[in-house]
Amino acid sequence: MVRSTLEAGLVPLGLDGKRVLVLVPDHTRSLPLPQLFRDLVDLLAGARELTFMVALGTHPPLDEERLLRLVGITAAERTGRYRHVGIVNHAWFEEGTLVSLGRLPQARIREIAGDRWHPTLGGDVDVRINRAVPAAEHVIIVGPTFPHEVVGFSGGYKYYFPGVSGADMINVTHWLGALSGVLGTIGMTDTPVRDMIHAAAELVPTPTTLIALTVERGELGALVVGEPVAAWRDAASLSDERHVTNLPRPMNRVLACAPPMYDELWTAGKAMYKLEPALAEGAELVIYAPHLDRVSRVHGEWIERIGYHTLPYFLEQWEHFRDVPLGVLAHSTHVRGAGRWVNGEEVPRVTVTLASKLDATTCARLNLGYRDPSSVEPEDWAGREHEGVLLVRKAGERLYRAPTAPAPAQVGPRAR
Repeated sequence: MVRSTLEAGLVPLGLDGKRVLVLVPDHTRSLPLPQLFRDLVDLLAGARELTFMVALGTHPPLDEERLLRLVGITAAERTGRYRHVGIVNHAWFEEGTLVSLGRLPQARIREIAGDRWHPTLGGDVDVRINRAVPAAEHVIIVGPTFPHEVVGFSGGYKYYFPGVSGADMINVTHWLGALSGVLGTIGMTDTPVRDMIHAAAELVPTPTTLIALTVERGELGALVVGEPVAAWRDAASLSDERHVTNLPRPMNRVLACAPPMYDELWTAGKAMYKLEPALAEGAELVIYAPHLDRVSRVHGEWIERIGYHTLPYFLEQWEHFRDVPLGVLAHSTHVRGAGRWVNGEEVPRVTVTLASKLDATTCARLNLGYRDPSSVEPEDWAGREHEGVLLVRKAGERLYRAPTAPAPAQVGPRAR
């Protein structure tokens, strides 16, 4: 079924003799990539040049061993059967990687943002992308679709922006997502950030095809091949059906177990994003990640400086944070959750606690609660939903909602 669907979607494109670029996610996304890699290489055997690029955004690059593990091949296969296939990282960290496609004017961004607009979004945005995209004759995006804290549902052209783009698009789209808030974004198909990504994608000159996946428990549940926006919408509709759990009441205590694929808090924060809509006012969410020993390889110094805080904390003291990358500020607010600014003090809606290898002193400096992971027994949290206690054994992809969880106040110029 998978092979025949891929064949039906790709063969009519006439890609023989062309330079084809395939964008894929890194290890922080669940999908059967090894199976898809082999099928795609076979179906694209006639391509003049075939390259698989890991759409890192600003995630750390994968070394050779992890690249091979990602696509499920051995070192011998890399130099033998697959020697003609490029397998590379989006080298966002190297000078000369990016090329400008043009600019999104501030007026256009303001129109897209609507009542989420805030002056901190800045001016025009330079839409920069990995130069391999315009150099290719066809791009194929391969990626799963899940509820997402910044764009509503992941996948689609998100593999361009932020997947293989530059800092300007990454920062502004994520900050626009922060201004909207997780509670006002996640699990929604039409969002300002998705609209901004689609507007930027109009500047991409290369024909693009999306292979949109719906993944359940690591297995492929559905596959759609086609024009990127239409295929993504189909996948988002399926994700809405299959990746959302509606709880009968808000939870007061949640143990969110972050899987090993989230090897730093930058990605393990997804445990909070996917569960914030299920939390009662004053609740505690524990991110249980006994394997986790760092905040972020790339952005750790910035986060150590600012800690984790709610959106009003930054907006009301903007002069102290205007030099911090907007994407870092957005990550901070997404992990900490919604909150208010009352009489010059930050009032978070919930408590976020970390049970990991990061010690109590580090957690306090980050403005997070601390719990010794050895003191946590996940089974003690199981089967207690009727008490307002929830155990999520693999957090970070499935969205949990409760009917009375509040939406945040929208942030606009008058909010100041």
